[in-house]
Amino acid sequence: MAEVTIEQIKKLKELSGAGLTDAKKALVEAKGDFDKALEAMRKKGLTKAEKRGDRETREGLIESYIHDGRLGAIVEVNCETSFVAKTDEFKTLAHQLAMQIASMNPLYVSEADIPEADRAKKVKELEENFKGPANMKDKIIEGQLKKAFADKVLMSQPYILDDTKTVDQFIKEAIAKTGENITVRQFKRLELGVTE
Repeated sequence: MAEVTIEQIKKLKELSGAGLTDAKKALVEAKGDFDKALEAMRKKGLTKAEKRGDRETREGLIESYIHDGRLGAIVEVNCETSFVAKTDEFKTLAHQLAMQIASMNPLYVSEADIPEADRAKKVKELEENFKGPANMKDKIIEGQLKKAFADKVLMSQPYILDDTKTVDQFIKEAIAKTGENITVRQFKRLELGVTE
C-alpha cells in the first residue's frame, strides 16, 4: 500500500472541497491512488458541495406528494438557475423529498430551525435526568440533544430510498451532479383528520 502523505490529503481537500478527514479516508481506501480517491469522492457527492452551500438559491420548484388521498406533503426546493429547476433530475429530487416528508414527518428543515425554546426545554429535561460522569456532562448532553431531534430534522433523517445516507447527504450528491447549490426552503405535511 502506498503511503498517504499530508500533501496528498491537502491537495485532495482543495480539489474536492471536502474536509481533511474525508480526503484522508478516500486516499486510504484508494490505497494511496490519488485519481481513484478523487473519483470516489465525486461519486459520493462530496466534491465542492460544501463550497456551493453558500451560493444563493432563487430558482426551483414546489413539488407535492399525495399518498392514497390520506397523507400528503408539499415542499419548496430551490436551486441557482431555472435551467436546473426544469431538469427531470431536479423534479425527481423534489418529488423524493416530498415523499420523505410525507413518510417521515419531520418538523424542521435543519437543526438551525429548531426554536430555542424547544431546544432549551429538551436540555433542561436531559440535565434533570443526567446520570453520567460530571466531567463529560456537556458533551453527553449535546450528543443526546442531537439524537433527540435527529428524527424531527429533515436533513438529519435517514433517506427513505437509501437508509445508508441522510437526506443531507442525498442532497449533497445532487449538488455534486448539478454543480449548483440546492436547498429546501420550507415544507408542509398534511394527514387526514390530524391537525397541528
